[in-house]
Amino acid sequence: MQFNRGVLADHQMRIMLDEGAITAEEPIADGQIQPASLDLRLGTHAYRVRASFLAGRDHPVERRLNDFTMHRVDLTQGAVLEKGCVYVVPLLEHLALPEDMSAAASAKSSIGRLDLLTRVITDHGVEFDRVPAGYVGPLYAEICPRSFSVVARTGQMLNQIIFRAGKTVMDDAELRALHAASPIVSGEAVISDGLGFSVDLSPAEGDLVGYRAKPHTGVIDLDKIGHYDPSEYWEELRTTDARLILDPGAFYILVSQQSIVIPPQCAAEMAPYLAMVGEFRVHYAGFFDPGFGYSGAGGTGSRGVLEVRCHEAPFVLEHGQTVGRLVYEHMSEVPTQLYGIDIKSNYQGQGLKLSKHFKAP
Repeated sequence: MQFNRGVLADHQMRIMLDEGAITAEEPIADGQIQPASLDLRLGTHAYRVRASFLAGRDHPVERRLNDFTMHRVDLTQGAVLEKGCVYVVPLLEHLALPEDMSAAASAKSSIGRLDLLTRVITDHGVEFDRVPAGYVGPLYAEICPRSFSVVARTGQMLNQIIFRAGKTVMDDAELRALHAASPIVSGEAVISDGLGFSVDLSPAEGDLVGYRAKPHTGVIDLDKIGHYDPSEYWEELRTTDARLILDPGAFYILVSQQSIVIPPQCAAEMAPYLAMVGEFRVHYAGFFDPGFGYSGAGGTGSRGVLEVRCHEAPFVLEHGQTVGRLVYEHMSEVPTQLYGIDIKSNYQGQGLKLSKHFKAP
């Protein structure tokens, strides 16, 4: 099983399935395989644990669960995962990676927008969301609802994973050449260890700039799409002076000033910006599949939704302030399908938008 360097595409992941590099306790569904990522499914039970943990080089996750588990939760009929608690869920998928292939995981877009912190951990792992080259073993999701308690069930897909063969990241020279050939961002391209992007606090129409999660709300069933009234869970944020004061501990949904394009031959990962810029961070790293924002896939004008949490002190965020960067990566091959119209992607062509669980405003 040999692949060109780069992030593996959908048809290459199917080869991995055929050759046993990806296995699962239940057959992989077609909808799990995205243009450059595989959605991972929750298993049959969750462990409520005392604290977040990494297994460490000398231990499998199961041994750590013996140390930290408080009780076991059955997910087969659905169960509430409570706000502020930490759970570990064995996933249905297992890996047997070649020695020259690594993997990286992230929360899916809809999950990040719920402030549902979920990270993949592995046996003998020393980093969250990173699977070392040659890893053979199970996968687990650590889940900590931060703003809303949720109902979770076996088979739900909260995490996604990409597979990397060799060196995949584009350097700044390659990124400038890519932008020169076909613009990857509206306006000026700020390129330094990736593509910088800024926050939009001065919309072209109206004064709605974002949402802040309410502190005391009902439960969200992750299976219910377009079901919940946003006003019961979110406070609208409006401003006429192009600035916003972030409250410590609060969670915000904002939007990038720039429209972003991920061409078919690329994937991208959202990375937090330098901590020195202020007391906040774009909350979850996320993956952008090939075709996001790409005109050939119905995505002209797609902007990045920002999941922002403020830290210790109130912080003034101003329009146009740089808040993050996109790290572009080479694809090993162009996918057979792109993110967008063909696979009914939820966020193609998006602006400021809550997760798919909420009714449209």
